[in-house]
Amino acid sequence: MSEKRVNIMGKLKLSTLIAGLALLVGTWTTHAGPLTDRVKAGQAIRIGFSNVLPFAYPDDQGHPKGFANEIALGVLKKMGYSNVETTVTDWGGLIPGLQASRYDIITGGMYILGPRCKSVAFSEPIAKLGDGFIVTAGNPKHVNTYKDIAEKGAIFVTYAGSSTIAAAKKEGIAEDKIMVVPGPSEVLAAIKSGRGDAGSMTYLEAKLMADQSNGEIQATDPAALPEWTYNWVGLGFRSEDADFLAKFNEALKQYIGSEEMLKSVEEYGIVASSLPGDATTKWICSNR
Repeated sequence: MSEKRVNIMGKLKLSTLIAGLALLVGTWTTHAGPLTDRVKAGQAIRIGFSNVLPFAYPDDQGHPKGFANEIALGVLKKMGYSNVETTVTDWGGLIPGLQASRYDIITGGMYILGPRCKSVAFSEPIAKLGDGFIVTAGNPKHVNTYKDIAEKGAIFVTYAGSSTIAAAKKEGIAEDKIMVVPGPSEVLAAIKSGRGDAGSMTYLEAKLMADQSNGEIQATDPAALPEWTYNWVGLGFRSEDADFLAKFNEALKQYIGSEEMLKSVEEYGIVASSLPGDATTKWICSNR
């Protein structure tokens, strides 16, 4: 074979290899790249959430409901995105699922907390809410605060991954008095059965459960709890999607508190007083 032919063949092989690598890189980017690349490739934005009323939950047809979902979808719509897929998972699986790139956004009604900020890139806050307890009607143990529960040796029930676990320990509730269950419905079951004395969750959840209990359950007053127990809700993104998150936050700034937004979430108990105020995610991550 002549030297000229060898050179030609070498160039052909090299160009074929480069083309193959380009195709491989293009395929990888389409399927595993940042959210912006996925959207440009025509792929759906994947939202993960847990069944936590009234934050985020599926309706009877599996469609996303809850105020966190409403706000997330409302902002995405303003950005021009309607190709969205949703998945319901256990609360404890939200952050691991986000980190494993099974979801692009997690709604779920998640509080922005310092430890979570190490694993999740949160949007600017969408609401500010307080905690509450559910107790059996009449509140037989007279518990309204974490300190009440600690002092009376009552059994405190909460769910895996909840911020109230840390709050309970901070206020002196003993480890052996904390019952951790999979989710809010199991918290309710524990209180109804008498296995627990006070079940903790956000006040919105507690009030909703009490309203639907036919008088069996009541919600305690969130105002009885100290100010530091109030928290801000955010939507979670991966840190590598900072470019998309920046654009999302710009659209959120225009949407949050608007008449359109408030109307979309009024059925979930979110009103103007629930809005996040001036606190930024950067400040919240450093102070909660």
